[in-house]
Formats: sequence, C-alpha cells, structure tokens
Amino acid sequence: MEILLATIRPRRSAASEPDAQLLQRYIQRSSRYVPCEQREFSSEAALFAHLDRPARRTTPYLILTDSRGKQMSSEEFASTLGGVQDSGVQQVVMAIGPADGWSPEALRRASLTVAFGRITLPHELAAVVASEQIYRALTIRAGHPYHHGH
Repeated sequence: MEILLATIRPRRSAASEPDAQLLQRYIQRSSRYVPCEQREFSSEAALFAHLDRPARRTTPYLILTDSRGKQMSSEEFASTLGGVQDSGVQQVVMAIGPADGWSPEALRRASLTVAFGRITLPHELAAVVASEQIYRALTIRAGHPYHHGH
C-alpha cells in the first residue's frame, strides 16, 4: 500500500514555509512504514483525473477531509488504514479539499469522509494535521511508542 496526501490548491505555496517543512517531515517519517508522498492539484477535476488513470490493479481508497465527515480517534483511524491495507488496496489517497468544499460528486466517490472536528482549517494546517495523523496511524499499527509518548 502507498499513501498520497493530496491538496486542492489553485496556486502553489512556498516550500520554505514552516508548515511545508513540518508537512514534509511527517511525510518522510511515514515513508519509513509505507511509500508516502504529498502532491498539490490545481482543482478537484485534476485530482480525479489522476485517480482515474488505469495504471493500478485496485481502485484507490479515497479519504476526503470535510468538517461534516466522520470524527475518529487516532486508534480508529489506524484501524481503518490497517483494514484497507489488509484488503489489498494499492493506494490510499487522503485529500484536503478546495476552499469552497467538495462537490456532491466528490463526496459520492469517497470511500470515507473524515473530519478533524467541526472547525475549518486553512489548507496548510489541515495538510500538516493529516500528515501527522497518517504518521501516527502507521506507528500505532507498527507498535511504535510515538502515539503513547505524546
């Protein structure tokens, strides 16, 4: 299984900003457990064009972040990722949506919609939170003490 953290951003942000550095730190840490990358897409349509490429044996498992989504503990999220991994899915895509929210079609296509609470976060912060939760889930699955040490 590989993980792609996708963000919908019509303009690119500077890679030297502290949030981008923190995001990359968690992506690199997660890559110790499974291949993991972060990528920005200019639109929801561009993300779905990427997902619809026929190069995979299995359909990507799509997790959308949305304030109306399911609220999960870190342990529940780890269990969900573990179940997806055990099912043989090749790619998990966790996506931070466009500024005006996900379209109804995107919400229908999602395998899971999760919330980081009912609050709205800026893209940069939501991506850092998502990357940290991916890392935390992977360490929980591996029995690493990171989760219990924080």
